[in-house]
Amino acid sequence: MSLPTLTEAAPLLSLLLTTLISTATSHYASSSPPPPQSSLWHPARATYYAASDPRDKVGGACGYGDLVRAGYGMATVGLSEALFLRGQICGACFELRCVDDLRWCIPGTSIIVTATNFCAPNYGFTAEGGGRCNPPNKHFVLPIEAFEKIAIWKAGNMPVQYRRIKCRKEGGVRFTIDGSGIFVSVLISNVAGAGDIVAVKIKGSRSGWLQMGRNWGQNWHINSDLRNQPLSFEVTSSDGLTLTSYNVAPKNWNFGQTFEGKQFES
Repeated sequence: MSLPTLTEAAPLLSLLLTTLISTATSHYASSSPPPPQSSLWHPARATYYAASDPRDKVGGACGYGDLVRAGYGMATVGLSEALFLRGQICGACFELRCVDDLRWCIPGTSIIVTATNFCAPNYGFTAEGGGRCNPPNKHFVLPIEAFEKIAIWKAGNMPVQYRRIKCRKEGGVRFTIDGSGIFVSVLISNVAGAGDIVAVKIKGSRSGWLQMGRNWGQNWHINSDLRNQPLSFEVTSSDGLTLTSYNVAPKNWNFGQTFEGKQFES
């Protein structure tokens, strides 16, 4: 059998080369996933409020109470409706940096803050003309102490960039138990990792695991008589990780007390 001439073999070689290139390209694309969400910066704007603002004492829409006593200090932020997700985002951490304004930005700086409050929309103004927290605006409201770490206070309404990052917290997840009788409310705070909790279960020594419902912010509730029982908690964060802390509260727990469980990796 005679070998094909170069002219006859050219189409075959071309087809083989095309197939090899296509296979190599497909393999490269499938083995190179896009960067994680935490590495992506997004545009937004930021303003500040004075240190004497009473929202620091009441804890705002996430229900953390006195933010200083709760351990959040001034590294906190209120989010516009487009970011707040009806409270589910409470506890999440963001990194912010000032951009596009050489006059007011402090170069090379960024801040890390925890979502603890809500910036309500003002529909008396348009989103472009004064309704800073109106949809679809992505807006951050910072304590002036945090704002001044990235920009001069005279800047006012500043263009910024933000990205979601993992939270780093000292100690374990905290469970503050409140309520009365068979109504049990639990505030979950100081959460590392994703920071925001999307599902909670509670267990007494005489019960199975019971699903709790979100009341508001990171306050979760259930109607069940769990008195005089040690309590365990199972919490699931927005990244799908679940953490179980057994016998966090002793048998003689009381409403108004705070207990510390395990912690997510940060």
